[in-house]
Amino acid sequence: MKRFYKQVDAVAVDDGFAIRLDGRSVKTPDRNDLVLPAKALAEAVKAEWAGQGEEIDPATMPFTALAQGALDQIGHDRPRIVARIAAFADSDMLYFRGDAHQQALADHQTEQWDPLLDWARTRYDVSFVLVRGIMHQSQSPQTLKRLAEAVEAQDDFTLAAMLSLVGLAGSLVAVLGLVENAFDADELWRLVNLEELWQEQQWGADDLAVETRALKQVEYLGAARFLELVRI
Repeated sequence: MKRFYKQVDAVAVDDGFAIRLDGRSVKTPDRNDLVLPAKALAEAVKAEWAGQGEEIDPATMPFTALAQGALDQIGHDRPRIVARIAAFADSDMLYFRGDAHQQALADHQTEQWDPLLDWARTRYDVSFVLVRGIMHQSQSPQTLKRLAEAVEAQDDFTLAAMLSLVGLAGSLVAVLGLVENAFDADELWRLVNLEELWQEQQWGADDLAVETRALKQVEYLGAARFLELVRI
């Protein structure tokens, strides 16, 4: 789509900050006004629109996309999105440890991942079933309930970031640690990629895998920054 506007503004309104192009409100795909809950986030979205050239490229507007998801997707179908995020409570990658033939990896996972799980145990009053190998074992109903409640408690814009983050990280516990400001985003990215990084140390890096991880990291850090801006 060709750029059709000259001026971009972030304007205070009753329920937040609206983005306007030449004085007209920006609409989401579902025709909701693009209204952001925090000034810092509104300024970041404004910068995305202002930074477009002759052609509007949605791929360069990740904050706008996440905001649209919060207003359209989560705003209209919140229970399904909450359930989708909470489902990771039963399949969190942090539960799965190296098997009997991978003791060195298992020890490394214990050292690096257990502090994160210990934080979650204390924060949410839950317990975790750890698995040696890849065979699934369900977590307790209480753990699933408590973590689902932690997801449900978040606002729509936080859920939009969480939906992106949990898919990239494969760990609800890690994402909750980020939401609660208990852990650094860069450190959490290293932890959720621990096994892949371990294998690279042992056998060398695969160029395609490294490139794919780098692309995912950009998306992950963008969603983490969106989450931060929602709360400023």
